[in-house]
Amino acid sequence: MKLTDVIRRPLITEKTSIQREDGRTIVFQVAVDANKIQIRRAIEQLLGSKVDSIRTSIAHGKIKRQGRYAGRRPDWKKAYVTLREGQKLPEFLEGA
Repeated sequence: MKLTDVIRRPLITEKTSIQREDGRTIVFQVAVDANKIQIRRAIEQLLGSKVDSIRTSIAHGKIKRQGRYAGRRPDWKKAYVTLREGQKLPEFLEGA
């Protein structure tokens, strides 16, 4: 799996913005089959910051209806990445 396949996008929500105020925590949507070691390598190589810890969670897809037809959104995974002491957030994530 390539590094760009592991990390899909940063998650910008109200909850993640509150967590980002400490200056060390970033939340990303990652590939469902990616493990913590792959996520750590991808963050350190793509962003150039050292990672202290990673917590992952799987968000299960919701069931959505369109009239009488029911479908299901796919499951997805998010990773809470805490950077080491003294490491800064990348510039493109600071203002978001």
